[in-house]
Amino acid sequence: MAGLLRDLRAHLAWQREEGGAEVMDMERPQGPPLPARSGGAAPEAAVVPPAASAPLARRTLEAIRGELGDCQRCKLCSGRKQLVFGAGNPHARLVFVGEGPGAEEDLQGLPFVGPAGQLLTKMIGAMGLQREDVYICNVVKCRPPGNRNPEPDEIAACEPFLRAQLNSIGPEVVVALGKFAAQTLLRDATPITRLRGQWRTYQGMKLMPTFHPAYLLRNPAEKKPCWEDLKAVMAVLGKPAPKP
Repeated sequence: MAGLLRDLRAHLAWQREEGGAEVMDMERPQGPPLPARSGGAAPEAAVVPPAASAPLARRTLEAIRGELGDCQRCKLCSGRKQLVFGAGNPHARLVFVGEGPGAEEDLQGLPFVGPAGQLLTKMIGAMGLQREDVYICNVVKCRPPGNRNPEPDEIAACEPFLRAQLNSIGPEVVVALGKFAAQTLLRDATPITRLRGQWRTYQGMKLMPTFHPAYLLRNPAEKKPCWEDLKAVMAVLGKPAPKP
């Protein structure tokens, strides 16, 4: 019997060396297919989609806010008065994403309630919508000191929560207001002056980059191209553009 087993092992080893992939190894418990040897093709059954391709688990906005908690994940926490998570319709077809809270937002705990927010409210109204119809949030949830630009580590700390918010809502269209929102979501360092007005895609959602309302307050001449961007959004949502 011992000689028979030795002969059988030798025969199986020879089959493997000759490329006999269909031969079952009788000494090894059958489990997941083994990786291919150097120079050989992996068995088809061994191909597994990468983990990154799996869809994000969809959580409610309440659950995401609960996970964020009294966030201390970056240095912005030390100077904030309130964390500004987001506000609006949790099932909105349209989401606006800005840069970060300003002084008034920090006081009230709500996004876009200062001068730039008042302009955004007018823009939403011109589209035939109300703030209650859409969802509004920012890339970072705490006010940067002196309204400075958010820094890369601060964006990195907040970005998972922004992505979770968008995944939870699942809007048809995302409007990225300004370069930080557009560049963060698109992983694209192209200036907003070149990104704006060009449809892009974010996780299956249509994304329109355009100017931030604060920029429009400083540069009123740019309101016209921004309005063209919003009219393109209205067309996707099936809303007629107002007559001039």
